[in-house]
Amino acid sequence: MANTYTSSLTDSLQTIIASARSTREYKGIVPNLVDKQTLSEGTGTDWIEVQLAALTAQAVSESEELDNPQTISDTSFSITPTVVGIHTVLTDRVRARISSKVYAQIGKLGQEAIQRKKDEDGIVMFDGATTSLCGAGTTLTSGYVMAAESRIRGNVTEPSDDTVNCVLHPYQMKDIKDELIASVGTYPVGPGITADVFTNGTIQGKVGGVFMAVDGNITIDSADDAKGAVFARESIVLVQGRSPWAKELRNEKLGGGATEYLLYDEYAYGERSTGNWLYEIYSDATAPTS
Repeated sequence: MANTYTSSLTDSLQTIIASARSTREYKGIVPNLVDKQTLSEGTGTDWIEVQLAALTAQAVSESEELDNPQTISDTSFSITPTVVGIHTVLTDRVRARISSKVYAQIGKLGQEAIQRKKDEDGIVMFDGATTSLCGAGTTLTSGYVMAAESRIRGNVTEPSDDTVNCVLHPYQMKDIKDELIASVGTYPVGPGITADVFTNGTIQGKVGGVFMAVDGNITIDSADDAKGAVFARESIVLVQGRSPWAKELRNEKLGGGATEYLLYDEYAYGERSTGNWLYEIYSDATAPTS
C-alpha cells in the first residue's frame, strides 16, 4: 500500500516564519556609566571646560601683614563630537515579500548598531589610561579593583569623590566571582555578596566600593587577555552633539523602487583629569571551563 507523507509533497508545503529576532548584544554599558554632557546649538564645534588651579592659603601672625597675592590660572579641556552613521536600503519587493515578523525586527537594527559603536568607542578609552593594573596572563582578583579605587580616591594631584565604576569582560568578571565564592563548601554562606553570586551568578552592586558591570563588547586579544577599567564617573566625558536623527530617501530607479534609510548620531569621548581617575585593568580572559 502506498502512503502519502509530507515528504511526498515537499513542493506543496508553504514556508511560514513563526518567529524572528535580532542578534543579542550588549547595549550601551559604558555610555551609561560616564559623565554625559551636551554641546548646545550655536556654540561652535568644540565642547570646552575650564579648570581653575587650586590656590594655597598661608598662616598670618598677629604682627604680619598679608602681602602674598596668589595667581589664578586656568586650563582648558575640549572635546569635538563627530558624526557616525549607518545606511541601509530596502527595495519595495523585499518589503512586499518578506515575513511581517522579520520586517518588524529590521527597524531597530540601525540604532542597535550605533549604540554598539558608541559603547565600543567608550571602551577604547580604557586602553588610553595612563596606568595599567594586573597584567597580561594574570588572573584578576578584587584586590586590583580596590587598588584602583584607592588610587582614585587618594590621588595626590586631584582626588575624586564621584562614583567609581568597574567595567570588565564577562571572562574577567568570572575570576572575581570565583574569588568571592571560593569559601562555598567550607564555610556557611549567609546573606551577602557571596550568596548573591552563588545564587544568581552575577555581582549585584559593589565590590570594595566599586560598582561592577560586565560588557561583552570588550575584545579579547590573541593571547586571551582583555582590557577593562576602573574609573570615576567624571573621568570619562561623553559629549553629545546633535541628538540622533534619521532620514528616508526614495530611489525609484533601484529594483522597481526602494527606500534608503540613513541614521546618524554625533558624539565623542574625552578623559578629564588625565592619569588621575582612570585605570586600565589588563588581565587573563581565557574562556572559562569550570
